[in-house]
Amino acid sequence: MSPNAGPIILGIESSCDETAAAVLVNGVVRSNVIAGQEVHRQWGGVVPELASRAHQEHIVPVVDRALKEAGVKLQDLDAIAFTQGPGLIGALLVGTCFARSMAQALSIPLIAVDHVRAHALAHFIRDGEERPVPTFPFLNLTVSGGHTRIVRVDSPLLMTVLGGTLDDAAGEAFDKGAKMLGLPYPGGPLIDRHARDGDPQRFTLPRPAITGYDMSFSGLKTAFKDLVRKGTEQDPGFVERELPHLCATLQRSIVDILLRKLSKAAREQDIPRIALAGGVSANSALRQGTLDLAAREGWEAFIPPFAYCTDNAAMIAMAGHFLHLEGGHAGLDVVPLARTEG
Repeated sequence: MSPNAGPIILGIESSCDETAAAVLVNGVVRSNVIAGQEVHRQWGGVVPELASRAHQEHIVPVVDRALKEAGVKLQDLDAIAFTQGPGLIGALLVGTCFARSMAQALSIPLIAVDHVRAHALAHFIRDGEERPVPTFPFLNLTVSGGHTRIVRVDSPLLMTVLGGTLDDAAGEAFDKGAKMLGLPYPGGPLIDRHARDGDPQRFTLPRPAITGYDMSFSGLKTAFKDLVRKGTEQDPGFVERELPHLCATLQRSIVDILLRKLSKAAREQDIPRIALAGGVSANSALRQGTLDLAAREGWEAFIPPFAYCTDNAAMIAMAGHFLHLEGGHAGLDVVPLARTEG
């Protein structure tokens, strides 16, 4: 590490169906490469075994491209950060073994990163674009296909989960709802697109009566399934005719649940800084709803660029950057974790 450049971190992400690698130099993104996996579309969801095989195929070329785009050689690296979990165990194993082997070969530190915590640190990624970053403490609503949590972030290394989903994640509710409507996987972005032309109050869906900061989406999914089934029984063309309104209703219900809990947490924790992260934070209604909530309450709102919302290695490298500065290194015997404490 040169005294002026700061630490050079290679980040590797392989928790689900994206193989990603990124290079950060003193917290500044030099490259952020992502390889998706189209194979899952035909199955309507991520198939773990197929995901693992695709990671094995993609990881070498993805890391190689990230290094080349960054103009960094292997011997320039100061540490390698990788996603330890949570995620699909087979997919995590590919990234873990690759990172361990490379760190051992280069005799440099290895950094194990919690995927969900890394989402909350995506706000601090610098890439040449001027944008505000939250001051501590702030509340981060992390929402993706597999995770839904409200996290109090007191520092890069001190986070407390205040609440989460008791069953399904919000992203899963979007995708399963889309599947009920006959939309292809991944359905979340399609729900968002169709909802723009719909009336969110055309139909009514229940909200879970849960105290505290926890959430639930399984009951909402069941109610939406019943709505679609009953409508189709009465009129076979129901979904086709009402598609924008069904999408708008489902989206409004999910976003409403999320923002009510985030608002409750911000008030009761007395923290006027709210933030979004995770793949579902790319949803236009959730983004706008968060900005509107902050404007009404006089709070600050922070939302990363789209590139850092979905699973990516820049956020893994960013988390690794903070851990590296504090000496938070892992041993070569580190193993992936399908679930983490958060």
